[in-house]
Amino acid sequence: MMKFSAFLIISFASALVHAADPKESDFYKITTFDTPLETAMEVSSIELLPGGKLALGTRRGEIWTVSGANAEAAKVQYQLYAAGQHEVMGLAWKDGSLFTTNRYEVARLKDEDGDGRADLFDTLTDKWGVSGDYHEYSFGSRFDKNGDLWIVLCLTGSFNSDIDFRGWAMRVKPDGTLVPTCSGIRSPAGIDFDADGEVYYSDNQGPWHGSSTLQHLKPGSFQGHPGGFVWYDKAPNMGPRPVEPKDKSRMVKERERVKELLPPAVYMVHGKIGNSTSFIVCDTSKGKFGPFQKQLFVADQCFSNISRVFLEEVNGIKQGVVFPFLQGFKSGLIGGRMNENGQIFAGGSDRGWGAKGGKPHSFERVDWTGKVPFEVHEMRARPDGFELTFTEPVDPVSAGNPASYKTRAFTYIYQADYGSPEVDDVIPQITKAVVGADNKSVRLTFDKLTKGHVHELHLDGVKSASGLPVLHASAYYTLNEIPAK
Repeated sequence: MMKFSAFLIISFASALVHAADPKESDFYKITTFDTPLETAMEVSSIELLPGGKLALGTRRGEIWTVSGANAEAAKVQYQLYAAGQHEVMGLAWKDGSLFTTNRYEVARLKDEDGDGRADLFDTLTDKWGVSGDYHEYSFGSRFDKNGDLWIVLCLTGSFNSDIDFRGWAMRVKPDGTLVPTCSGIRSPAGIDFDADGEVYYSDNQGPWHGSSTLQHLKPGSFQGHPGGFVWYDKAPNMGPRPVEPKDKSRMVKERERVKELLPPAVYMVHGKIGNSTSFIVCDTSKGKFGPFQKQLFVADQCFSNISRVFLEEVNGIKQGVVFPFLQGFKSGLIGGRMNENGQIFAGGSDRGWGAKGGKPHSFERVDWTGKVPFEVHEMRARPDGFELTFTEPVDPVSAGNPASYKTRAFTYIYQADYGSPEVDDVIPQITKAVVGADNKSVRLTFDKLTKGHVHELHLDGVKSASGLPVLHASAYYTLNEIPAK
Protein backbone atom coordinates (compact mmCIF):
# COMPACT_ATOMS: atom_id res chain seq x y z
CA MET A 1 0.00 0.00 0.00
CA MET A 2 2.88 2.35 0.83
CA LYS A 3 4.51 1.68 -2.55
CA PHE A 4 1.22 2.28 -4.35
CA SER A 5 0.67 5.58 -2.49
CA ALA A 6 4.19 6.74 -3.27
CA PHE A 7 3.60 5.91 -6.92
CA LEU A 8 0.40 7.98 -6.88
CA ILE A 9 2.20 10.92 -5.27
CA ILE A 10 5.02 10.81 -7.82
CA SER A 11 2.57 10.48 -10.70
CA PHE A 12 0.48 13.38 -9.40
CA ALA A 13 3.59 15.56 -9.03
CA SER A 14 4.71 14.68 -12.55
CA ALA A 15 1.26 15.56 -13.88
CA LEU A 16 1.42 18.95 -12.17
CA VAL A 17 4.83 19.69 -13.70
CA HIS A 18 3.60 18.58 -17.11
CA ALA A 19 0.45 20.68 -16.77
CA ALA A 20 2.57 23.70 -15.92
CA ASP A 21 4.64 23.44 -19.09
CA PRO A 22 3.72 26.44 -21.27
CA LYS A 23 2.22 25.98 -24.72
CA GLU A 24 1.49 28.43 -27.51
CA SER A 25 -2.28 28.34 -27.01
CA ASP A 26 -1.85 29.65 -23.45
CA PHE A 27 -0.82 32.96 -24.98
CA TYR A 28 -2.24 33.16 -28.50
CA LYS A 29 -5.55 31.64 -29.58
CA ILE A 30 -6.47 30.69 -33.16
CA THR A 31 -10.14 30.96 -34.14
CA THR A 32 -11.13 29.16 -37.34
CA PHE A 33 -14.10 30.56 -39.28
CA ASP A 34 -16.52 28.70 -41.49
CA THR A 35 -16.45 30.08 -45.04
CA PRO A 36 -19.16 30.19 -47.72
CA LEU A 37 -19.97 26.74 -49.09
CA GLU A 38 -20.41 28.07 -52.62
CA THR A 39 -16.72 28.93 -53.02
CA ALA A 40 -13.29 27.58 -52.19
CA MET A 41 -12.09 30.61 -50.26
CA GLU A 42 -8.33 30.43 -50.86
CA VAL A 43 -7.50 33.73 -49.15
CA SER A 44 -4.51 35.40 -50.81
CA SER A 45 -4.88 38.98 -49.50
CA ILE A 46 -6.70 40.82 -46.71
CA GLU A 47 -7.47 44.50 -46.15
CA LEU A 48 -9.19 46.43 -43.36
CA LEU A 49 -12.36 48.31 -44.26
CA PRO A 50 -14.31 50.98 -42.36
CA GLY A 51 -16.62 49.82 -39.59
CA GLY A 52 -14.51 46.82 -38.62
CA LYS A 53 -15.16 44.99 -41.88
CA LEU A 54 -12.55 43.12 -43.91
CA ALA A 55 -11.99 42.53 -47.61
CA LEU A 56 -10.67 39.10 -48.60
CA GLY A 57 -9.08 38.58 -52.01
CA THR A 58 -8.76 35.02 -53.25
CA ARG A 59 -6.50 33.07 -55.54
CA ARG A 60 -9.57 32.27 -57.63
CA GLY A 61 -10.17 35.93 -58.42
CA GLU A 62 -12.99 36.79 -56.03
CA ILE A 63 -13.21 39.58 -53.45
CA TRP A 64 -15.48 39.09 -50.44
CA THR A 65 -16.36 41.52 -47.68
CA VAL A 66 -16.63 40.13 -44.16
CA SER A 67 -18.35 41.56 -41.10
CA GLY A 68 -18.16 40.28 -37.55
CA ALA A 69 -14.77 38.60 -37.91
CA ASN A 70 -13.36 40.65 -35.02
CA ALA A 71 -16.04 39.24 -32.70
CA GLU A 72 -17.42 35.75 -32.18
CA ALA A 73 -17.15 33.28 -35.04
CA ALA A 74 -20.92 32.69 -35.14
CA LYS A 75 -21.52 36.34 -36.13
CA VAL A 76 -19.37 36.32 -39.25
CA GLN A 77 -21.17 37.32 -42.45
CA TYR A 78 -19.83 37.26 -46.01
CA GLN A 79 -20.83 39.14 -49.16
CA LEU A 80 -19.35 38.76 -52.62
CA TYR A 81 -17.95 42.16 -53.60
CA ALA A 82 -16.40 41.33 -56.98
CA ALA A 83 -15.43 38.39 -59.16
CA GLY A 84 -13.60 37.81 -62.43
CA GLN A 85 -10.21 38.99 -61.18
CA HIS A 86 -7.10 36.83 -61.59
CA GLU A 87 -5.31 35.85 -58.35
CA VAL A 88 -5.98 38.79 -56.05
CA MET A 89 -2.62 39.05 -54.26
CA GLY A 90 -2.97 42.59 -52.94
CA LEU A 91 -5.73 44.80 -51.51
CA ALA A 92 -5.57 48.41 -50.31
CA TRP A 93 -8.40 50.71 -49.17
CA LYS A 94 -8.32 54.45 -49.80
CA ASP A 95 -10.93 57.20 -50.12
CA GLY A 96 -13.89 54.86 -50.47
CA SER A 97 -12.28 52.63 -53.10
CA LEU A 98 -10.64 49.23 -52.95
CA PHE A 99 -7.43 48.88 -54.95
CA THR A 100 -6.62 45.36 -56.06
CA THR A 101 -3.37 43.92 -57.37
CA ASN A 102 -3.90 40.87 -59.51
CA ARG A 103 -1.73 39.01 -62.00
CA TYR A 104 -2.03 41.60 -64.77
CA GLU A 105 -3.08 44.97 -63.29
CA VAL A 106 -3.68 47.30 -60.38
CA ALA A 107 -7.33 48.34 -60.47
CA ARG A 108 -9.63 50.62 -58.49
CA LEU A 109 -12.98 49.09 -57.49
CA LYS A 110 -15.86 51.01 -55.97
CA ASP A 111 -19.41 50.31 -54.83
CA GLU A 112 -21.15 53.42 -56.14
CA ASP A 113 -24.79 52.46 -55.51
CA GLY A 114 -24.30 51.14 -51.97
CA ASP A 115 -25.49 47.57 -52.56
CA GLY A 116 -22.29 46.02 -51.24
CA ARG A 117 -20.94 45.02 -54.65
CA ALA A 118 -18.41 46.78 -56.82
CA ASP A 119 -19.82 48.41 -59.93
CA LEU A 120 -16.86 50.61 -60.91
CA PHE A 121 -13.74 48.85 -62.26
CA ASP A 122 -10.97 51.21 -63.30
CA THR A 123 -7.48 50.06 -64.33
CA LEU A 124 -4.79 52.16 -62.63
CA THR A 125 -1.90 50.44 -64.41
CA ASP A 126 -1.19 47.25 -66.35
CA LYS A 127 2.26 48.18 -67.67
CA TRP A 128 4.10 44.99 -66.83
CA GLY A 129 4.31 41.71 -68.67
CA VAL A 130 2.20 38.58 -68.46
CA SER A 131 3.05 35.56 -70.60
CA GLY A 132 0.62 33.07 -69.09
CA ASP A 133 3.21 31.11 -67.12
CA TYR A 134 1.67 29.75 -63.91
CA HIS A 135 4.40 31.32 -61.76
CA GLU A 136 3.79 34.96 -62.71
CA TYR A 137 2.10 36.09 -59.51
CA SER A 138 1.92 39.80 -58.67
CA PHE A 139 1.81 40.77 -54.98
CA GLY A 140 0.70 44.25 -53.97
CA SER A 141 1.06 46.35 -50.82
CA ARG A 142 -1.09 48.87 -49.06
CA PHE A 143 -0.38 52.56 -49.70
CA ASP A 144 2.94 53.83 -48.36
CA LYS A 145 3.51 57.17 -46.62
CA ASN A 146 3.96 58.87 -50.02
CA GLY A 147 0.67 57.52 -51.39
CA ASP A 148 2.33 54.90 -53.59
CA LEU A 149 1.51 51.22 -53.94
CA TRP A 150 4.34 48.70 -54.20
CA ILE A 151 4.18 45.52 -56.25
CA VAL A 152 6.61 42.61 -56.47
CA LEU A 153 6.49 40.50 -59.62
CA CYS A 154 7.35 36.80 -59.75
CA LEU A 155 9.73 35.56 -62.39
CA THR A 156 8.55 33.45 -65.30
CA GLY A 157 9.05 29.99 -63.83
CA SER A 158 11.80 29.83 -61.22
CA PHE A 159 14.72 30.89 -63.35
CA ASN A 160 13.91 33.50 -66.02
CA SER A 161 12.33 36.86 -66.77
CA ASP A 162 10.74 36.21 -70.14
CA ILE A 163 8.54 39.31 -70.19
CA ASP A 164 8.75 42.93 -69.03
CA PHE A 165 9.84 43.51 -65.43
CA ARG A 166 9.22 40.02 -64.16
CA GLY A 167 11.55 39.71 -61.16
CA TRP A 168 11.24 43.39 -60.16
CA ALA A 169 9.69 45.54 -57.46
CA MET A 170 7.72 48.48 -58.85
CA ARG A 171 6.02 51.49 -57.34
CA VAL A 172 2.64 52.65 -58.63
CA LYS A 173 2.23 56.41 -58.30
CA PRO A 174 -1.23 57.93 -57.62
CA ASP A 175 -1.58 58.80 -61.33
CA GLY A 176 -0.81 55.20 -62.35
CA THR A 177 2.79 55.77 -63.37
CA LEU A 178 4.83 52.60 -62.88
CA VAL A 179 8.31 53.19 -61.43
CA PRO A 180 10.95 50.40 -61.51
CA THR A 181 12.40 50.36 -57.99
CA CYS A 182 14.39 47.15 -57.25
CA SER A 183 15.61 44.23 -59.34
CA GLY A 184 16.51 40.71 -58.22
CA ILE A 185 13.10 39.45 -57.07
CA ARG A 186 12.53 35.72 -57.51
CA SER A 187 9.28 34.32 -56.07
CA PRO A 188 7.66 36.81 -53.67
CA ALA A 189 4.67 35.88 -51.53
CA GLY A 190 4.11 38.90 -49.30
CA ILE A 191 4.90 42.61 -48.99
CA ASP A 192 4.30 45.11 -46.18
CA PHE A 193 5.84 47.88 -44.07
CA ASP A 194 7.59 48.07 -40.72
CA ALA A 195 6.60 50.60 -38.06
CA ASP A 196 8.77 53.26 -39.72
CA GLY A 197 7.26 52.72 -43.17
CA GLU A 198 10.19 50.79 -44.64
CA VAL A 199 9.12 48.19 -47.19
CA TYR A 200 9.87 44.45 -46.94
CA TYR A 201 8.92 41.48 -49.03
CA SER A 202 9.21 37.74 -48.56
CA ASP A 203 11.01 35.62 -51.16
CA ASN A 204 11.10 31.85 -51.52
CA GLN A 205 13.87 29.28 -51.80
CA GLY A 206 15.02 28.53 -55.33
CA PRO A 207 17.68 29.68 -57.81
CA TRP A 208 20.01 32.26 -56.18
CA HIS A 209 18.03 31.82 -52.94
CA GLY A 210 19.43 29.15 -50.65
CA SER A 211 16.50 29.60 -48.29
CA SER A 212 13.32 31.63 -48.08
CA THR A 213 14.03 35.16 -46.91
CA LEU A 214 12.71 38.44 -45.57
CA GLN A 215 14.16 41.24 -47.72
CA HIS A 216 14.36 45.04 -47.37
CA LEU A 217 13.18 46.80 -50.53
CA LYS A 218 15.62 49.69 -50.60
CA PRO A 219 15.10 51.69 -53.82
CA GLY A 220 17.84 51.05 -56.39
CA SER A 221 18.90 47.76 -54.81
CA PHE A 222 19.51 44.36 -56.37
CA GLN A 223 17.78 41.65 -54.31
CA GLY A 224 19.79 38.66 -55.48
CA HIS A 225 18.32 36.96 -58.59
CA PRO A 226 19.89 38.27 -61.84
CA GLY A 227 17.12 36.94 -64.10
CA GLY A 228 15.54 40.38 -64.49
CA PHE A 229 18.75 42.21 -65.48
CA VAL A 230 17.49 42.33 -69.09
CA TRP A 231 15.05 45.12 -68.19
CA TYR A 232 17.58 47.70 -66.97
CA ASP A 233 17.44 49.30 -70.43
CA LYS A 234 13.78 50.07 -69.73
CA ALA A 235 14.53 51.46 -66.25
CA PRO A 236 16.81 54.50 -66.77
CA ASN A 237 15.99 55.76 -63.27
CA MET A 238 17.79 52.71 -61.84
CA GLY A 239 21.22 53.48 -63.25
CA PRO A 240 23.46 50.97 -65.04
CA ARG A 241 22.94 47.23 -64.92
CA PRO A 242 24.78 45.63 -61.98
CA VAL A 243 27.72 43.30 -62.36
CA GLU A 244 26.61 39.69 -62.82
CA PRO A 245 27.02 37.70 -59.56
CA LYS A 246 29.33 34.68 -59.66
CA ASP A 247 27.67 31.29 -59.48
CA LYS A 248 28.37 29.01 -56.48
CA SER A 249 29.78 31.87 -54.43
CA ARG A 250 28.65 33.29 -51.09
CA MET A 251 26.42 36.31 -50.52
CA VAL A 252 29.03 38.01 -48.32
CA LYS A 253 31.65 37.66 -51.10
CA GLU A 254 29.37 38.87 -53.89
CA ARG A 255 28.44 41.96 -51.89
CA GLU A 256 32.06 43.05 -52.35
CA ARG A 257 31.76 42.70 -56.16
CA VAL A 258 28.16 43.78 -56.80
CA LYS A 259 27.64 47.11 -55.06
CA GLU A 260 23.85 47.13 -55.57
CA LEU A 261 23.43 43.69 -53.97
CA LEU A 262 21.43 43.96 -50.73
CA PRO A 263 21.55 40.81 -48.59
CA PRO A 264 18.42 39.31 -47.04
CA ALA A 265 17.53 41.02 -43.79
CA VAL A 266 16.68 37.60 -42.34
CA TYR A 267 17.01 34.06 -43.64
CA MET A 268 13.78 32.23 -42.79
CA VAL A 269 15.82 29.10 -42.26
CA HIS A 270 14.67 26.34 -44.58
CA GLY A 271 13.15 23.29 -42.90
CA LYS A 272 13.36 24.87 -39.42
CA ILE A 273 11.36 28.08 -39.66
CA GLY A 274 9.48 27.22 -42.83
CA ASN A 275 9.74 26.27 -46.48
CA SER A 276 7.60 28.87 -48.26
CA THR A 277 7.52 32.32 -46.65
CA SER A 278 4.38 34.38 -47.29
CA PHE A 279 2.59 37.34 -45.66
CA ILE A 280 4.19 39.98 -43.43
CA VAL A 281 2.45 42.05 -40.76
CA CYS A 282 3.88 44.57 -38.30
CA ASP A 283 2.54 44.88 -34.77
CA THR A 284 1.48 48.53 -34.48
CA SER A 285 -1.31 47.75 -31.99
CA LYS A 286 0.47 49.47 -29.07
CA GLY A 287 0.48 46.42 -26.85
CA LYS A 288 -2.86 44.86 -27.79
CA PHE A 289 -1.07 41.87 -29.34
CA GLY A 290 1.26 41.35 -26.40
CA PRO A 291 4.83 42.45 -25.73
CA PHE A 292 6.13 42.49 -29.33
CA GLN A 293 5.30 46.02 -30.43
CA LYS A 294 6.82 47.06 -33.78
CA GLN A 295 8.13 43.57 -34.51
CA LEU A 296 7.25 41.72 -37.72
CA PHE A 297 5.24 38.52 -37.99
CA VAL A 298 5.95 36.44 -41.06
CA ALA A 299 3.83 33.50 -42.23
CA ASP A 300 4.68 30.32 -44.10
CA GLN A 301 2.47 28.57 -46.64
CA CYS A 302 4.06 25.13 -46.40
CA PHE A 303 4.45 24.97 -42.61
CA SER A 304 1.06 26.62 -41.85
CA ASN A 305 2.72 28.78 -39.21
CA ILE A 306 3.73 32.32 -38.23
CA SER A 307 7.22 33.30 -37.08
CA ARG A 308 8.39 36.45 -35.30
CA VAL A 309 11.17 38.74 -36.55
CA PHE A 310 13.14 41.40 -34.68
CA LEU A 311 15.17 43.73 -36.93
CA GLU A 312 17.92 46.25 -36.34
CA GLU A 313 20.19 48.29 -38.61
CA VAL A 314 23.97 47.81 -38.48
CA ASN A 315 26.34 49.77 -40.74
CA GLY A 316 23.34 50.91 -42.80
CA ILE A 317 22.12 47.34 -43.47
CA LYS A 318 18.96 45.74 -42.10
CA GLN A 319 19.47 42.45 -40.29
CA GLY A 320 17.93 40.54 -37.46
CA VAL A 321 16.61 37.37 -35.91
CA VAL A 322 13.69 35.04 -36.49
CA PHE A 323 11.98 33.04 -33.75
CA PRO A 324 9.22 30.43 -34.02
CA PHE A 325 5.94 31.96 -32.86
CA LEU A 326 2.67 30.11 -33.61
CA GLN A 327 1.73 26.93 -35.45
CA GLY A 328 -1.51 25.01 -35.93
CA PHE A 329 -3.24 26.92 -38.72
CA LYS A 330 -5.61 24.83 -40.82
CA SER A 331 -4.12 25.50 -44.26
CA GLY A 332 -1.15 27.11 -45.97
CA LEU A 333 -1.04 30.80 -45.05
CA ILE A 334 -0.88 33.34 -47.90
CA GLY A 335 -2.90 36.45 -46.99
CA GLY A 336 -2.71 38.25 -43.64
CA ARG A 337 -3.40 41.54 -41.89
CA MET A 338 -3.41 42.88 -38.32
CA ASN A 339 -6.05 45.36 -37.16
CA GLU A 340 -5.67 48.15 -34.61
CA ASN A 341 -7.06 45.87 -31.89
CA GLY A 342 -4.08 43.54 -32.27
CA GLN A 343 -5.89 40.72 -34.06
CA ILE A 344 -4.16 38.93 -36.95
CA PHE A 345 -6.45 37.71 -39.71
CA ALA A 346 -4.90 34.96 -41.81
CA GLY A 347 -6.03 32.84 -44.70
CA GLY A 348 -4.67 30.62 -47.39
CA SER A 349 -4.63 27.50 -49.46
CA ASP A 350 -2.82 24.20 -49.88
CA ARG A 351 -3.15 24.47 -53.67
CA GLY A 352 -0.27 22.92 -55.60
CA TRP A 353 2.36 22.62 -52.89
CA GLY A 354 0.38 21.21 -49.99
CA ALA A 355 0.54 22.50 -46.42
CA LYS A 356 0.95 21.02 -42.96
CA GLY A 357 -2.44 22.37 -41.90
CA GLY A 358 -4.15 19.73 -44.03
CA LYS A 359 -7.20 21.71 -45.19
CA PRO A 360 -7.60 22.94 -48.79
CA HIS A 361 -8.27 26.53 -47.66
CA SER A 362 -8.88 28.54 -44.49
CA PHE A 363 -9.75 31.88 -42.90
CA GLU A 364 -8.65 32.35 -39.25
CA ARG A 365 -7.97 34.91 -36.53
CA VAL A 366 -5.26 35.13 -33.87
CA ASP A 367 -5.91 36.82 -30.52
CA TRP A 368 -3.59 37.45 -27.58
CA THR A 369 -5.00 35.88 -24.39
CA GLY A 370 -3.46 38.56 -22.17
CA LYS A 371 -0.78 36.24 -20.75
CA VAL A 372 2.87 37.12 -21.48
CA PRO A 373 5.02 34.19 -22.66
CA PHE A 374 8.60 33.81 -21.44
CA GLU A 375 10.47 34.49 -24.68
CA VAL A 376 13.58 36.16 -26.03
CA HIS A 377 12.14 39.58 -26.84
CA GLU A 378 15.09 41.00 -28.77
CA MET A 379 18.46 39.71 -29.94
CA ARG A 380 20.98 42.40 -30.90
CA ALA A 381 24.41 41.99 -32.48
CA ARG A 382 27.42 43.19 -30.53
CA PRO A 383 31.09 43.33 -31.66
CA ASP A 384 31.89 40.13 -29.78
CA GLY A 385 28.53 38.38 -29.46
CA PHE A 386 24.87 39.14 -28.86
CA GLU A 387 22.69 40.81 -26.26
CA LEU A 388 19.38 39.16 -25.43
CA THR A 389 16.43 40.76 -23.72
CA PHE A 390 13.56 38.68 -22.35
CA THR A 391 9.87 39.32 -21.85
CA GLU A 392 10.10 38.26 -18.18
CA PRO A 393 12.88 38.25 -15.56
CA VAL A 394 15.31 35.34 -15.90
CA ASP A 395 16.72 32.96 -13.34
CA PRO A 396 20.22 34.47 -13.01
CA VAL A 397 21.89 31.12 -12.32
CA SER A 398 20.69 29.35 -15.46
CA ALA A 399 20.77 32.45 -17.71
CA GLY A 400 24.27 33.32 -16.52
CA ASN A 401 25.67 29.87 -17.26
CA PRO A 402 27.28 29.56 -20.76
CA ALA A 403 26.39 25.85 -20.71
CA SER A 404 22.68 26.82 -20.91
CA TYR A 405 23.22 27.83 -24.53
CA LYS A 406 24.31 26.06 -27.71
CA THR A 407 25.40 27.81 -30.87
CA ARG A 408 26.22 27.14 -34.49
CA ALA A 409 26.78 29.38 -37.52
CA PHE A 410 26.31 28.53 -41.19
CA THR A 411 25.51 30.07 -44.56
CA TYR A 412 24.12 29.10 -47.97
CA ILE A 413 25.68 28.72 -51.39
CA TYR A 414 24.76 31.71 -53.54
CA GLN A 415 24.09 29.85 -56.77
CA ALA A 416 21.94 29.46 -59.87
CA ASP A 417 20.92 25.94 -58.81
CA TYR A 418 17.72 25.51 -56.83
CA GLY A 419 18.23 26.21 -53.12
CA SER A 420 21.25 25.23 -51.06
CA PRO A 421 22.24 23.06 -48.12
CA GLU A 422 23.56 24.74 -44.99
CA VAL A 423 27.33 25.08 -45.53
CA ASP A 424 30.55 26.49 -44.04
CA ASP A 425 29.69 25.42 -40.49
CA VAL A 426 31.32 27.24 -37.59
CA ILE A 427 30.82 26.26 -33.94
CA PRO A 428 31.39 29.39 -31.82
CA GLN A 429 32.06 29.04 -28.12
CA ILE A 430 30.23 31.20 -25.62
CA THR A 431 32.90 32.37 -23.21
CA LYS A 432 30.68 34.51 -20.95
CA ALA A 433 26.99 34.98 -20.15
CA VAL A 434 26.40 38.07 -18.02
CA VAL A 435 22.91 38.80 -16.67
CA GLY A 436 21.96 42.47 -16.59
CA ALA A 437 21.02 44.36 -13.45
CA ASP A 438 17.36 44.30 -14.48
CA ASN A 439 17.41 40.47 -14.69
CA LYS A 440 15.76 40.75 -18.12
CA SER A 441 18.88 40.91 -20.30
CA VAL A 442 21.87 38.67 -20.91
CA ARG A 443 25.10 39.62 -22.67
CA LEU A 444 26.64 36.63 -24.49
CA THR A 445 30.31 36.83 -25.46
CA PHE A 446 31.38 34.60 -28.38
CA ASP A 447 34.94 33.60 -29.20
CA LYS A 448 34.17 34.34 -32.87
CA LEU A 449 31.48 35.86 -35.07
CA THR A 450 31.27 35.17 -38.81
CA LYS A 451 30.03 37.93 -41.08
CA GLY A 452 27.39 36.72 -43.53
CA HIS A 453 26.48 33.64 -41.49
CA VAL A 454 23.22 32.74 -39.80
CA HIS A 455 23.99 32.38 -36.09
CA GLU A 456 21.76 29.68 -34.62
CA LEU A 457 21.19 29.87 -30.87
CA HIS A 458 19.45 27.39 -28.59
CA LEU A 459 18.52 28.31 -25.01
CA ASP A 460 17.20 25.04 -23.64
CA GLY A 461 18.93 25.52 -20.29
CA VAL A 462 17.58 29.02 -19.58
CA LYS A 463 14.73 29.38 -17.10
CA SER A 464 12.60 32.30 -16.02
CA ALA A 465 12.71 33.61 -12.45
CA SER A 466 9.61 31.50 -11.81
CA GLY A 467 11.26 28.38 -13.25
CA LEU A 468 9.62 28.20 -16.68
CA PRO A 469 11.51 27.28 -19.86
CA VAL A 470 11.69 29.65 -22.81
CA LEU A 471 8.55 28.99 -24.85
CA HIS A 472 10.51 29.01 -28.13
CA ALA A 473 14.11 28.21 -27.24
CA SER A 474 15.66 28.65 -30.70
CA ALA A 475 16.71 31.76 -32.63
CA TYR A 476 18.35 32.37 -36.01
CA TYR A 477 20.20 35.67 -36.43
CA THR A 478 21.36 36.74 -39.93
CA LEU A 479 24.64 38.55 -39.30
CA ASN A 480 25.11 40.66 -42.43
CA GLU A 481 27.27 43.15 -40.54
CA ILE A 482 29.24 43.04 -37.28
CA PRO A 483 28.88 46.30 -35.31
CA ALA A 484 32.03 48.20 -34.46
CA LYS A 485 30.89 49.00 -30.94
